[in-house]
Amino acid sequence: MFEKIKEKYKNSEYKMLIARVIDKYNYCLTKNKITYTDFLNLTEKTIIENILNTEKVKNKVFFGGNEENDRNVLFFYPDKIDENMLKKNYEKILSVIRIKLPDNVVYEHREYLSGIMKLGIRREKFGDIIITDFGADIIVLDEICDTLINDLKSLTRFKKSEIKRCSINEVSQKKQEFQEIYITVSSLRLDGFVSEIVKTSRSKAIEIINGGRVYLNYINEYKTDKKINENDIINIRGNGKYVFDSIERITKNNRLYIKLKKYI
Repeated sequence: MFEKIKEKYKNSEYKMLIARVIDKYNYCLTKNKITYTDFLNLTEKTIIENILNTEKVKNKVFFGGNEENDRNVLFFYPDKIDENMLKKNYEKILSVIRIKLPDNVVYEHREYLSGIMKLGIRREKFGDIIITDFGADIIVLDEICDTLINDLKSLTRFKKSEIKRCSINEVSQKKQEFQEIYITVSSLRLDGFVSEIVKTSRSKAIEIINGGRVYLNYINEYKTDKKINENDIINIRGNGKYVFDSIERITKNNRLYIKLKKYI
């Protein structure tokens, strides 16, 4: 099992990640106990999920605190574990660091992220940072929770903040907001979308795609003529993330007037 997968990805940048996930799965089978990975980003999750589905692996769950969260931990569990038992393990493995800022202080996502990275915490050890009305909830692996709380208190930006541990069940809901934008394309080709989104020439859009800056549904896409379907997610490094919402109409020049939703 997984031999063809290992061969397929032997030269991939995800080779080591795939090997670690396979080890976690095999350990779950041999020891008959729950195993879990570090946090996976959306691209990693998509790749791993496709592999596990191809191999028809069951008893697996991706969970990151909320269904809407971008970063998830992958759990493998034996047949003896039911859904309720698995959820109880979420509480042992994942925790929330809640930061309540002083009145009249507001930080953006990047200010929380840069603070954590400054402390030397590897990105895979913590999940989404959810901005709230009072500050932020940071989803972390429980193994680093207490240490990270103490380290965050040492940062100047958080010295007057209230920082505490919360259960993963208490995590705030992620508020995802979108901005509607409209583009006009001659067809549903990827290079046409990129050209209009970035507001550049078709030849420059092709350079951007060939340069590995474009992800389609969280996977690097290099085919310039790839057809884009409704609800596809296009991520252009340096230009944001977009959802193809709908074809609003066909113009008099027989072009497609497209509505996109941009993540903000």
